Amino acid sequence: MDMDSEWMKNPNLAGIDPAKLMMLQSLASQGSQKKQSEMLPFLMAAASSSRKNGTQFSRDEIDMIVEVLKSGKSQAEIAQIDRMMQIMKMMQK
Repeated sequence: MDMDSEWMKNPNLAGIDPAKLMMLQSLASQGSQKKQSEMLPFLMAAASSSRKNGTQFSRDEIDMIVEVLKSGKSQAEIAQIDRMMQIMKMMQK
């Protein structure tokens, strides 16, 4: 397993379905090739597609995943993640 998937080994994620984590890893790989301006539409399309496929994450799962992804990041990167999460929450209302 490469370093990009090390986050999936975090013990805080032990209760999350491994299939969901693999789906997230796939999205992360695809998203890494996107420009910043393309990320929000990409994430919204991915969320819509996962709902259509019956894959849903609970609020607790999302919060745990986001916290794990923030670990080891700079303050600027954490702020960017927080902004993205705020936008996603507003879009879901």
